Amino acid sequence: MHTAEAQSLQGKVVLVTGAAKRIGAEICETLHAEGAKVAIHYRSSADEAIELAARLNSCRSDSAFTIGADLIKTGNCAMLIRDVLEWSGRLDVLINNASSFYPTPLGEITEESWIDLMGSNLKAPLFLAQAAAKQLRKTRGSIVNLVDIHAQRPLRNHHVYGAAKAGLAMLTRSLAKDLAPEVRVNGVAPGAIAWPESGLPESVKKLILEQIPLDRTGNPADIANAVLFLVRDADFITGQIIPIDGGRSIGW
Repeated sequence: MHTAEAQSLQGKVVLVTGAAKRIGAEICETLHAEGAKVAIHYRSSADEAIELAARLNSCRSDSAFTIGADLIKTGNCAMLIRDVLEWSGRLDVLINNASSFYPTPLGEITEESWIDLMGSNLKAPLFLAQAAAKQLRKTRGSIVNLVDIHAQRPLRNHHVYGAAKAGLAMLTRSLAKDLAPEVRVNGVAPGAIAWPESGLPESVKKLILEQIPLDRTGNPADIANAVLFLVRDADFITGQIIPIDGGRSIGW
């Protein structure tokens, strides 16, 4: 559990999508430790989300709330924002972290995979931002989108995912222009952050590490700390996407 001497986000309300596990959960814990109330969105990981909320609420009563929603369905995006406002009465920060990720080799791409990957990585962040814009303007809040270093450099056999993340990078900059000056919009582009739950061959891990100047993978805390910086300390930063990749984007 994270601790903090000064809770610099006291009174702020943060919505994190895809927040039940891994990077999303780490972001919730990091911002909660700074005093924020966190709305924990999940699609299918209900048990993990409930457990995380219980842990955070044991530290500070009524400081965490879980919401299940399939964000591929556009109407659920506005509903999610309404649910957060009903719980907290305000919204200060939207973290678009929810993401589907899997290969779509050419010749095997289906409309279903297109809808899923574009929906979770691009459409949902757009419609969530649209639904939250009025409230974020009111609170002079911010949005942080979880992009990917492969938004700029393609990952083999991930055509749809890469296109979706490239679109999210442009959406980040576009929203930053249109929501200014009241709302800041930035992105974080993770590189290799821990290994996939499904595992990777040792040969692939070795190849990836050879591309990273810092010679290691990152961890969820690296991403969460970057998000904290953008939310808490970056009052004069908007429209920017920060690679958190151990230098991989300069080491390829």
